[in-house]
Amino acid sequence: MGIPPRCPILTPVVATRARRRPPRPLVTTRLPLSSQPQQALALASSIAAADLALYRSLRSRAIHPGTVRAAQGLSHCGEHAAGWLAAGAAGAMLDRPRRADWLRAGAAVAGAHALNVAVKRVVRRQRPALKGLPALTATPSALSFPSAHAASSFAAARAYSGLLPAAPLYAAAVGMGVSRVFLGVHYPSDVVVGAILGLAVGSLPALSRSTPGRR
Repeated sequence: MGIPPRCPILTPVVATRARRRPPRPLVTTRLPLSSQPQQALALASSIAAADLALYRSLRSRAIHPGTVRAAQGLSHCGEHAAGWLAAGAAGAMLDRPRRADWLRAGAAVAGAHALNVAVKRVVRRQRPALKGLPALTATPSALSFPSAHAASSFAAARAYSGLLPAAPLYAAAVGMGVSRVFLGVHYPSDVVVGAILGLAVGSLPALSRSTPGRR
């Protein structure tokens, strides 16, 4: 008789252990950081240093009492855009053929001032407070960025420049902005950003006049 085949059920099964792979080493090498954030930080630091240096330079020149009084007088005229709004109201009363243009320009000045105040309350940058360089005029708040005086002044220069000679308007706006740094209540960057904001809002009446179908 032949040898019967083994039953597969009774055949011993040899269990083979799977070879364990050695664990992968943890990656501890840090990936190199991009240089762009570092460059941005370096640029921001340079701008801040230049801003402070220019502030010190202008504020330290506020020595002569007559110059300080002139800067204070100019600054008071720009408080809450009062002087510029008064000019727009006077233009609307005296220049009746262009009354609508004057009213739109005055509204742009008021809008620039309101927008600037809103931005200032969000940013909440504090006014300069450097030892030995006190502020030489009172301010309605402790917030600094951007400058409402600069915003309303450059808005007025832009909006009124279609109704009055532009050169004196922009000269007054520049003087207003410089006076705020000179009196120690704003950094130069406050004035620059305020001026940009004012120019943008002050351009709206001109765009309105140039829209087809409007007179």
